[in-house]
Amino acid sequence: MFSATCVAPVNMALVKYWGKRNEELILPINDSVSMTLDANEMCAKTTITASESFKQNRMWLNGEVVTFEENARLMRCLAGVQRLALANGAHKFSLSWKLHIASYNNFPTAAGLASSAAGYACLVYTLARLYELPLNEELTTVARQGSGSACRSLYGGFVHWRRGSSADGSDSIAVPLAPASHWPNMHMLILVVNDARKKTGSTRGMQLGVSTSSLIQHRAKEVVPRRVKELMAAIESRDFQAFAEITIKESNQLHAICLDTYPPCVYMNDVSHAIVNFVHDYNETVGSLQAAYTFDAGPNACIYVLAENVPRLLAAIQLAFPNDAQQSVEYLMGIPVPPVELKNGLRDASIGHVNPNNMLKYIIHTKIGEGPHQLSDDKSLLIDGFPLPK
Repeated sequence: MFSATCVAPVNMALVKYWGKRNEELILPINDSVSMTLDANEMCAKTTITASESFKQNRMWLNGEVVTFEENARLMRCLAGVQRLALANGAHKFSLSWKLHIASYNNFPTAAGLASSAAGYACLVYTLARLYELPLNEELTTVARQGSGSACRSLYGGFVHWRRGSSADGSDSIAVPLAPASHWPNMHMLILVVNDARKKTGSTRGMQLGVSTSSLIQHRAKEVVPRRVKELMAAIESRDFQAFAEITIKESNQLHAICLDTYPPCVYMNDVSHAIVNFVHDYNETVGSLQAAYTFDAGPNACIYVLAENVPRLLAAIQLAFPNDAQQSVEYLMGIPVPPVELKNGLRDASIGHVNPNNMLKYIIHTKIGEGPHQLSDDKSLLIDGFPLPK
């Protein structure tokens, strides 16, 4: 029996990936740039065990059985890694041995928080460790075929997913832009509005967008190339003002395209729009861009903020979006935040409007993080001897 257990982080897109030019190979119509989040707060964890005695491939996701052979994306990832393993020749056991896989997300699945990116990145990375493969550009092309943005979760810090132009997808790869240590005080507050499964999945939303939106091709050809260059420059110089403006505009444009889709895909809700209004009011009052929101395909807000500005921003959020569970450890999760005293209440917090109670479900405080890594055998998700989920 051979086994590997790994964790892989979530990444959150700054310049968005939205739309494919090849559905099967998951080739995007435009480049994208993301930031990898700290795996201590949000991650996928996967254990894969191979044995000559296993009769079939089996998989469990969050304790539920997954029909392995009927999942085309899973099979593509397995075949892709095994192809690389065959070429590399370093594996210690036969590639014909069947696998038992257990995977777990420590955050909501399919709620617009990049669970599939972390999940498939973790699957591919764990397979690579099992077959003793190095992390390289080829591995990102395999992860991409599970979930497009999974290729970005194979690296830490800031990551660039290049669109590529080859029909076979060989040049559609993810490359690291800057490590987490380049901008270590880059933090994020995730305001969870709804952690239920979204009505229209990202795959379907992209298909509809490519086929019906008149804005999406203009964005891919004209807007994204310019924004990628501008964002790379902002990251290199650690210019939060430029970074924030590009990030906000990118989020707005993604959801404009979703509304331009026919029928429209509506991912943001009234609470999402209240958060947007809050961020703009907050920035205007403090006199600079200290908070930058982005929304993926869901209603939950991810707010980029530098570490030194987190306490005041969080205090303002908690005043603007009061919650009965505000003092609970299950409401404010992640990195602890020192309290700040707001002597003049709303005026000090730089907000002018208080929303109804309990509009947010909970808040996660996290930061920029590293890529995937392997854990010790005692962290396995499978029961030794049986290979069934713990």
